[in-house]
Amino acid sequence: MSIVTPGFKGRARPDPSRVPPGQYLTRDFPVLSAGPTPRVRTETWQFTVTTEAGEQKSWSWADLLAMPMEKPKVDIHCVTQWSKLDTTWQGVSLDNFLSDVDTAADYALVSSYGGYTTNLPLEDLLDGQAWIVHRYDGEELTPEHGGPARLLVPHLYFWKSAKWVRGIQLLLDDEPGFWESNGYHDYGDPWREQRYQGS
Repeated sequence: MSIVTPGFKGRARPDPSRVPPGQYLTRDFPVLSAGPTPRVRTETWQFTVTTEAGEQKSWSWADLLAMPMEKPKVDIHCVTQWSKLDTTWQGVSLDNFLSDVDTAADYALVSSYGGYTTNLPLEDLLDGQAWIVHRYDGEELTPEHGGPARLLVPHLYFWKSAKWVRGIQLLLDDEPGFWESNGYHDYGDPWREQRYQGS
């Protein structure tokens, strides 16, 4: 007597060219946060880039909406092992925010409303690799998913795509953020399974 229902094929194997090792596909968009969800009003939202010399440049919500918009369609990968393919966003490439910034920095520390931080090499935020996004799947980005605006860096694990983004500090030396100070990998490449320190 068969113990397998006829026609059952098990969980579909993800495409290895799009889904990193150890990941599974989801159609949902799980909500994971390190603390309470900030409720940031667009009237008071501000994004600030601070150089290693302490020079600052800031943008309001109106400034953000007036900048050239892009609609990246990307796959995202969470350190908790889910991947979601073909996600669609709308926002502004970080190249636009950083193009006129005079810096010798190699690193960036991204900060969020609510106190969250994450670190990245500056080169991972340039050349069309990262955006400040404010819409997801054609709708305004909800607070649970980082609205009104979040960072999107899809080539790294999703904890690097800081929700409720408020600024970037440019640094000469790397400085770990929240999860990196608690054992997560400094870089977080999903294709190399860089989930934790030492991996």
